[in-house]
Amino acid sequence: MQPPLRILAAEVDEWIQRVGVRYFSPLTNMAMLSEEVGEVARIMARRHGDQVEKESDKAKDLGQELADVLFVVLCLANQTGTDLQQAWDERMRLKTERDKDRFHRDTDL
Repeated sequence: MQPPLRILAAEVDEWIQRVGVRYFSPLTNMAMLSEEVGEVARIMARRHGDQVEKESDKAKDLGQELADVLFVVLCLANQTGTDLQQAWDERMRLKTERDKDRFHRDTDL
């Protein structure tokens, strides 16, 4: 069975070829990623932070906005030849090695 990030990357690539026609440039996708992360930040600041949620924002779905972020990240990985699954696996290995005792020692958590 193929790892989950590779499945998602392939699904995004197939969608781009079939529906999206082509990838936007990496720079355009980077700007789009910033925009999508901003939408997530807006929801978080209003629902879980100190800002008051506007009526027009109440219908926004955090899961959908996070999915938009993931979609653009996968686009960037695909178009730059980055194996996100391999990078994820290595990052998790390094984080686990680095932090295996860190949070157990933190009495402020």
